[in-house]
Amino acid sequence: MVPSVLVDFDGTIAIEDTTDLLLERFADPLWRQVEADWVAGRIGSRECLSRQIDLVHASPVEIGWLADSVAVDPSFVDFVATGRALGLRLVIASDGFDFIISRVLARIGVALPVVSNRMLPTGANSWRAEFPHFLGDCRSQSGNCKCALFGINPPPTILIGDGRSDFCPAEQATLVFAKNALATQCQESGIDHIKIAGFSDATLALRAYCQAQNRMGTSSLDESEAFHA
Repeated sequence: MVPSVLVDFDGTIAIEDTTDLLLERFADPLWRQVEADWVAGRIGSRECLSRQIDLVHASPVEIGWLADSVAVDPSFVDFVATGRALGLRLVIASDGFDFIISRVLARIGVALPVVSNRMLPTGANSWRAEFPHFLGDCRSQSGNCKCALFGINPPPTILIGDGRSDFCPAEQATLVFAKNALATQCQESGIDHIKIAGFSDATLALRAYCQAQNRMGTSSLDESEAFHA
């Protein structure tokens, strides 16, 4: 069985959190109070993101310019090429928004399935958030329940992430490549993981993992068993 690879976007592929960049540039300052409510645990990320996107005032062109300025891990394109060469199925799962993610991926020439929240225009300069992958029983009340994605994919599954939206799915992944807050959470929770600084480390770890799986005879490169979003 081929391990599929579920990759976070904000703080992982993108160096910064693109939703925070969007809000800092184009939202009413009230977004920070909404953020504080989320950090304090008074609301889930779905409610937080919905209220914050309501505060954004920008045209699609302006948001496109913002997406074009987003810095990406310079080793990510090589990581994607390595995963494909190994016969793996890579999927991006994000609690961010499709409008920005798609623009960034197109800019760097990467075509991958994306499971994320959506931003829909409601006027020339206004938006609303939509959450097609929200589940009411999601423990973290994320807009995009990544745990559900693990539920439809037979193990083993690899997770690569950095933050709070990855905490719950890290408990279900066979292998976790973790950076930043996710690495700390894994350490504190006793979750086996490989700490990475970026995709250069992840590429080396992915090659080593697949080589070990092949030696043990537990992984065939049959893409029909890979993750289907």
